[in-house]
Order: sequence, then C-alpha cells, then structure tokens
Amino acid sequence: MKATRLRAAGLAVALLGALVAAGPASAAETDPATAPSTTTCTTDPATPKRQLRAMWIASVTNIDWPSKASQTAPDQVAKQKAEYLGWLDLAQRLHHNAVVVQVRPTADAFWPSSYEPWSEYLTGVRGQDPGWDPLAFLVEESHKRNLEFHAWFNPYRVSMPAPSGAGADISKLAPNHPVRQHPDWVFAYPPAGVAGSRLYYNPGIPEVREFVQTAMMDAVNRYDIDGVHFDDYFYPYPSGTYQVPDDATFAEFNRGFTNQADWRRDNINLLIQEMNAKIKAAKPWVKFGVSPFGIWRNKSADPAGSDTTGSQSYDIISADTRKWVKEEWIDYVVPQLYWYIGQYPAADYARLVPWWAETVRGTRVQLYIGQADYKSGEPVYGPFWQNPHELSNHLTLNRSYPEVLGNVHFSAVQVRANRLGATDIYAAEHYSRPALVPAMPHLPAQPLLAPVVTGSERQADGVRLTWRQPANGEGPLGTATGYAIYRFDGAAIAQTCDFADAAHLVATIRGTAEDAQSWVDSTAEAGQRYTYYVTALDRLWNESPVSPPHFVH
Repeated sequence: MKATRLRAAGLAVALLGALVAAGPASAAETDPATAPSTTTCTTDPATPKRQLRAMWIASVTNIDWPSKASQTAPDQVAKQKAEYLGWLDLAQRLHHNAVVVQVRPTADAFWPSSYEPWSEYLTGVRGQDPGWDPLAFLVEESHKRNLEFHAWFNPYRVSMPAPSGAGADISKLAPNHPVRQHPDWVFAYPPAGVAGSRLYYNPGIPEVREFVQTAMMDAVNRYDIDGVHFDDYFYPYPSGTYQVPDDATFAEFNRGFTNQADWRRDNINLLIQEMNAKIKAAKPWVKFGVSPFGIWRNKSADPAGSDTTGSQSYDIISADTRKWVKEEWIDYVVPQLYWYIGQYPAADYARLVPWWAETVRGTRVQLYIGQADYKSGEPVYGPFWQNPHELSNHLTLNRSYPEVLGNVHFSAVQVRANRLGATDIYAAEHYSRPALVPAMPHLPAQPLLAPVVTGSERQADGVRLTWRQPANGEGPLGTATGYAIYRFDGAAIAQTCDFADAAHLVATIRGTAEDAQSWVDSTAEAGQRYTYYVTALDRLWNESPVSPPHFVH
C-alpha cells in the first residue's frame, strides 16, 4: 500500500507556492524522494525503480547487427543505420535502459582505429573502411534514447574458423593487421589444419596484453561510452584433447610461476586488473563489467564452488571470475546462466543464482544475470525450454535475491523472435514500467540540484512539460545528462515511499544541464488531472531531489 497522499487541491497549491518561493536549494532539503526517513516502504517487486535491463547486440558473424556486411554505398550504409535504430526501438518498447554492443569481435574495430583494422562484419572485406564511423553513430543514437552504451570487446580472439573467417591463416587477415607484423603474438587453436581452428592473441606475452589494452582504450578515450564489457572468451575453450600451445611462452614469461595453470590464470587476472585501472584513470565514470561462463568451480573441486557438476571457467579457460569480484577489479558481473530451473545437476539455474548472489555480497560489484533467450522455444534444448514462462520464471526467482540487480538477454534477434511469446510474457510481468539503471555509489559523483518545472500545455498528442535544470557542477560528473519523470493522478503531494518503486515513473529521457527541457506525455488522458515531478540524473544515474510538484488540470 502506497503512503497516504494529500488530495486537497487547495492545500497542494499552497504547498507548491511555498516550495517555489523557497527555491531549489530549500526544495532539495525537504525532498520526499531523498530525505532521510525511518519509514520502510512497501514496494512492488514487479516494478523496481532500479534494474539494469539490456540485450547483447552481437556483430561477430553478423549475428545481430549488422545482419549482413554491406558495401559502402550510401544506401547500404543507410540500411545498416536504420537496422540499428530498429534495435533501439525494440529496447525502448521493452523498457530496457542499456545496450551491450560488440564493437571489437575479432581484434578489429567498428571505429577508425590506428591500432587494428576495420571489421569485416561491416563491409564483408577485412580492413575496408566503411566510409563512416559506426561507433560514433551507435553511441549517439543510444544516448538519444537514454540507453547506456556498453562497448563489448573480445580481448584475445583474432579470427573465426574458415571458410567464413580467416581460420588459422595469417595471410588471410587484413593487410594492415598487427599480427602480420607480429606473427609470434598469436597461436592457432585447435592446431592449424584441424576443423574449427582459429587464431588467438597469446595472453602470456606481456607485450600482447599491453597492446590489446591499448587498442581497446582507444575507444574508451575517444568515445562517450558508458561501459566496457568483456564476455567469456579468454583462453580458448578446450577442443578435444588439444593443448594450448604456450609451453615456450611459459618458459620465457613465467614470472616465477612453476604451475602453468596458475600462470595462465594470473595472465587473465592481470588483464582484468590493469584494464580496470586504465579505464578509471582515463574516465572514472566508465563502468567495467565481465560476462563470464556461469560456473566458476564446482563444490566437488573447491568448497567455495557452486552445487553443480558442469565445466569450470577457473580450469578450462583460466578465468578466476570469483577473484575478480572479491578483489573488486570489475564494477559488475553478468554470469551466463543459460540453464533452466529444475532437476539439472550439472547447472541448475536455481542453484547458481544464490551462489552468485553470495559471491557479490559484501562487495561493491553489481550482479546482473545473463539470460538465454536463444534457447526459448528451440526443441534442441529440451522440454524445459518449451515452457513459454521459463524465462519469466527466472526473473521471478531473481527477486528472492536482492543482490540481483538486472538482466542481459542473449541476443537481440532472439529477443525480437519472441518464440512461444516468451519475450512478451517476461516483459509484461517484469518490465512493465521504466526503470533507472542501478547507481554505483563507489564511483565518483557530484550532487545535482532539483529541476524546476516551468510550464505545461495540453496538446493533441498529450501533455507537454517544460522545465529548467539549475547548474551546480562542472565536468562530466557534475552535469545532468538525463531526467526521470513521475506522474500521479489528481493533485497529489507525494510522500517518500511514492518514489520507492517505478509505479509512478513514466519516462526517463536524455538531456543536459542548463538547457530548457521538454517532454510530451503521450499517455496522458484528456480531461484527467495530473501531478508531475521531475528529477535530474547524472551520467551514472544518480538522482537529484525531486522538483516541486506541477499540477495539470
């Protein structure tokens, strides 16, 4: 039950006058959304105020975007741009607030990089300039929708298997590829000539680790991205009985390690630790997250492991994901829990969620869950995935663990496919209202002042609100980059608990401080009285105090 509201219009108008007369500073001091309170608010778990909601948009082998490599003719470029805008339309319809877009799938680039060649997944030709800057477009258009943009990089994968990829043949890489000048930087796995063989940068070579960080930091430094995102590819997943061919590297660069497996894990630990430090040194507000394989270790191998029997990332790909969380080298983790709820000893979703929740507990690392939309409705994955409610049940289970702060869905084409109506079901049951991205209090921020609503107008397409944001800081950390709009029926003086969930949150929009802002509430009904509140959001989604109420008659 929401807190009782004062409905008397006369009293409401009087209170409004007092708030406006007091000015923004005083309004901030008495703001019901942020004022200290001993009240415990009862909220609706189906409409959380903060929850990360995103989908992966994969570019490798043209999985999601672009759906096919195109030539550089203006009409083809226009089609690629329109296709991406379609994905943003989908994200908005589902009340997502972020996208995770793959911009370096195979040691290449979706931006004009001086370190690595243009990606073949743009034009179909390795190293060919597409004639535009895709990353600049992707970031700008995502931000127009107030969607966070997380740039998804693959650190060490250099090629995909032949015939569609270069396989293990260095001569088939782009003419300006750095591997052509440094063939000693890579190894083929499985061995060249074996089906599925591809090239990987060798994580054990210090110069390689430095180079891949530099190549990725080029995008961080030059573009207004909100996050850096790695998936689960570090050392290659095992193929048959083939061993990773790095004995000579271990002999040369072992740093005193006598155990090769420990050395490999330390190589990846160094990548994660150093990448985080470089990101924060350049732009302290840019988040760093990893989406690892869903099992760190099984309990049978390590008492700290999960109650599972599946493959272990710690052992098979040298990814000590639990350590990254405990050491707080990352800001968020998105384990790929691509299994169903049920009697599945290898990896039961219902066993892994509590393990990951316990793992992040007490740290500053946020936990989101990677969801297997690609399995929904596909017979090959078994009968559990023929249940149209399976994915929604995952999100319901997540509510039992307050550490779970959101979900990322794999991948965009699967979300849109909506097989069995599964997307519609989880969207209706869990994403029915907008949500703010979870704040990260450990990252630097400056408090924002409350906006001031300056007017409203009923028009044919709804109610147009206008407001102004007082300036109160300098630089990217002290500037409003967006706004949240709350709407109440009638003349309502809201209480603290009215802002505790998203029941009254009608929109978040992008905007900048000191600009006159406006927004049209297209869902407003003719003749219905409303009360609106607006808050400012910084680039990390920290929220200002609420504006004084604005009444629309």
